[in-house]
Amino acid sequence: MAAVLQEELLRHLQEGTVIPAHPLALTERKELDAESQKRLTRYYIRAGAGGIAVGVHTTQFEIRDPKYNLFEKVLALAAEAVEEEGVKRPFLKIAGICGETKQAVREAEIAKSFGYHLGLVSLGGLNHYSERDLVRHVKEISRILPVFGFYLQPAVGGRLLSYEFWREAAEIENLYAIKIAPFNRYQTLDVVRAVCASERRGDIALYTGNDDHILLDLLTTFRFTIDGKTVEKRIVGGLLGQWAVWTAKAVELLEEIKKVRTKDAIPAEYLAHANELTDANGAIFDAKHRFAGCISGIHEVLRRQGLLKTAVCLSEKEKLSPGQAEEIDRIYEMYPHLNDDEFVKKFLSDD
Repeated sequence: MAAVLQEELLRHLQEGTVIPAHPLALTERKELDAESQKRLTRYYIRAGAGGIAVGVHTTQFEIRDPKYNLFEKVLALAAEAVEEEGVKRPFLKIAGICGETKQAVREAEIAKSFGYHLGLVSLGGLNHYSERDLVRHVKEISRILPVFGFYLQPAVGGRLLSYEFWREAAEIENLYAIKIAPFNRYQTLDVVRAVCASERRGDIALYTGNDDHILLDLLTTFRFTIDGKTVEKRIVGGLLGQWAVWTAKAVELLEEIKKVRTKDAIPAEYLAHANELTDANGAIFDAKHRFAGCISGIHEVLRRQGLLKTAVCLSEKEKLSPGQAEEIDRIYEMYPHLNDDEFVKKFLSDD
């Protein structure tokens, strides 16, 4: 029997919202900083985010390493923070699900025990699975937890997936959303076209994970001819590492976009803004070095704002690349309207 998402949360998901990919707060000794971890969750809630995604790539896949054993702890801390905040509006708790089927099922069971609503299923590291195996894998998880599909870019551990895979995945009855994050236009179109070809097209919410193309993903109407009929679909929101920083501004921006995209023409200012955000993301995600400093860049912005005490990551490989700090300086100076430093200052003073 498939797991079901509550009607109120399903509507919330389909309307589109801001979902930050939750980072991991560590001390200089690489120990979990529980106080900062929960503070981050509170920041996302008070900034107006519609949910959080925990245990995902931005939280660092190494949390599953027995050496650290942090997967359950970070899920528990986020769930506790949401409960303590007493959030009255719809708020999605999404857990990252990884590994081979046995591990993934176990992670889904853990997430369910902590009251998580959806599992964001990463298919990275499963190159020995055929695409048919991957569909069966997702179906197994869906028996425990409703599924948020995930196309992760190969540069950070994902794999290429065909149109045919997404067409079959779209038929899984409780796959309610897909995060499209291949950082590639052709592969993004594969996912949207596959969902549009499915009878479940109206049941599946599309979310951008393309941090390099956020605004244009959100502003675009995708249009295909399916069986002689015109089918249109939008990407309604975002589940993004980029939205782990400057979240209050991301919430404002999505609300603006929801209004703008009902009009016949998109104001040119949004096209310029799209390029500014892509440039900022390039610095934070370290595109110059093939995303080597992606997580560290997020941490560095949060550290500068005072939300994290350190930019340290679990892996020695995860650190700022040469020149990345200077690139973050540049985008702060060039695009001051993108950051939410003033909101964060008030949040920290009130918290």
